[in-house]
Amino acid sequence: MALLLALVMGLAVYGVFAGIRMYRADAKLPGDLALALEVGATRTGAVDSAVDRLGMRYAPAVLRMMGPKQVAKYRRKIDLAGNPGGLTIDRYAARRAVYGFLGGLGCLVFLLRGQFLVALLLLAFGVFWTEVGIWSAIRVRKDVIERTLPDFLDVLAVVVSAGLGFRQALDRVSSKYEGPWADEIRITLRQMDLGMSRRQAFAELRRRNDSEQVAMFVTALQQGEELGAPIVDTLVALAKDMRRTDAQNARRKAARAVPKATMMITTFMVPATMILLGAGLILGSGTDFGSITGE
Repeated sequence: MALLLALVMGLAVYGVFAGIRMYRADAKLPGDLALALEVGATRTGAVDSAVDRLGMRYAPAVLRMMGPKQVAKYRRKIDLAGNPGGLTIDRYAARRAVYGFLGGLGCLVFLLRGQFLVALLLLAFGVFWTEVGIWSAIRVRKDVIERTLPDFLDVLAVVVSAGLGFRQALDRVSSKYEGPWADEIRITLRQMDLGMSRRQAFAELRRRNDSEQVAMFVTALQQGEELGAPIVDTLVALAKDMRRTDAQNARRKAARAVPKATMMITTFMVPATMILLGAGLILGSGTDFGSITGE
């Protein structure tokens, strides 16, 4: 067993050094991965950057194994997450290769040592660790956008009512905001500058964001443009509807939280309190348990 474990560790060390040598060799990288390593290195941490460089050789192989449908699915997830830390589909594949290798190797080592729980945890790390950051970024980004959007629409309505055109008002207001929603507006404006129609640019905005409020915003703008409705009235009404929706969602979350809190209190706090009170009463009564048990 010790000889086999030493052999596995030796192969792991050899694989790391081989990966470093392969990294140093000249090779043609995928386009968006080369751009991510050149520009996105300033947007990510040192650990992620090192992982990207170790796994970039294997990114094309991982993408081929995933297949076109899975690649398109994860590319959309990365878009919904807002490309956190300069993440691209090739960078995702590189991280998946490295974490998958580390998780599989650790799983094998601890299986040989008979520690099955640790092996299972390491296997889960190799499979899911790359996904965890994307899932978290999608949720946080969606919450930030939906919290920012009503105030953004109020300010936009004021600027438009002051006489500025809608395109110029979007540019002016987005320059005063920071965060994912301002970034999305800047991307939309850039697409319009490059020749994309306003309708198509806002359709792309809706596609990049899995948010009901963003869909409401784009639909209201497109319907208002078709029907000739005043844009200021549309923006004000939309902001009010979004705030009403936020209030309803908050009430629903609170209603769902009450049964959970009740279950936690009933399951843990009430029994613990009864045990504590009973033990206090018994110990405070001065009862001689030795005389009761005959010892």
